[in-house]
Amino acid sequence: MNNAPIGIFDSGLGGLTILKALQKTLPAERLIYFGDTANVPYGSKSRETVTRFSRDIAQFLEQKGVKLIIVACNTASALALTRLRKTCRVPVLGVIEPGAQKAVRSSRGGRIAVLGTEATVKSGAYRQQILKLAPHAKVTQVPCPLFVPLVEEGWSKNPVTRLIAAQYLKPLAKTQADTVILGCTHYPVLKPVIANVLGKQVQLVDSAQTLAQEVKNYLISHDEQAQGRGSLTIYASDAPERFKHLAKHILGTRLKTVRLKKLNA
Repeated sequence: MNNAPIGIFDSGLGGLTILKALQKTLPAERLIYFGDTANVPYGSKSRETVTRFSRDIAQFLEQKGVKLIIVACNTASALALTRLRKTCRVPVLGVIEPGAQKAVRSSRGGRIAVLGTEATVKSGAYRQQILKLAPHAKVTQVPCPLFVPLVEEGWSKNPVTRLIAAQYLKPLAKTQADTVILGCTHYPVLKPVIANVLGKQVQLVDSAQTLAQEVKNYLISHDEQAQGRGSLTIYASDAPERFKHLAKHILGTRLKTVRLKKLNA
C-alpha cells in the first residue's frame, strides 16, 4: 500500500482526458494535476524548450511527494520522456506506448494514421513504436496544429472547427487508414467532429483508458495501490479561473478550485 499521490501533467487542458480515465479506474488514488497554461501549446516548441518545461513541472510534482509521474502530453512524451526518466527519482510513464499498442490491436488491415502536433509528428515517436509492434504496418502522420488552441478556446462545437478538421483530414482518404490515433490529449475533446469527418468505418484511438489500465497494473505489480478515498488537486501555471471554467466541458463536472502555480516561482 502506498497512499502517496500520483502526479499528472499536460501543456494545458488536454490531459484532463487522461485524468478522467484515471479517476474512473483508480478511485482510491490521490491525484495531482498540473496544466501548463502559461506555455500552451507545446507542439510548436523545440525539444529543448519542451524538455525544460517538463523537467520543471516534474520537479514540482516530486516536491509534492508523488509516487509516480504521468506525462499526459503527447509532445512532452515524444520529446522529454527519456530525459525525465533519467532525472526523476520516481517512475515516469508516457502516453505514446499505450496509444500505439491499442492502435495495433484495433487495426484490421495495418493501415494506421497518427494525428498529432507538429513536434510529435516530427519526432516520429508514434511511427517508431507502431513499427516496433507491427513491422509491416503502413503509418501515415498528419500534423494538426490548430486543434490544441481550438480546444483551449472551448471551440470544440464551433462550426469553424469542422472546417479545419475537414482540411487536415483530407489526405487520409488516399491512405485508406482504418485506425486513427488521436495523438494529443486535447484531440479526444474533438472526437465527435473528427469521427463525423472520417466516417464510421475508421476506428479512433486515444490512449486514456489504455494508460489508466497500465497505471493500475503498475501499482498492483509494485504493491503501491492506495486505500481509502481518492482526492484531486489541480494546478495551472496561468489563468486558473479560465482553466476551471473550460475544464467542466471535459470532466463533465465543475472543479471547486484550481490553484495557481507559476513555474520557477
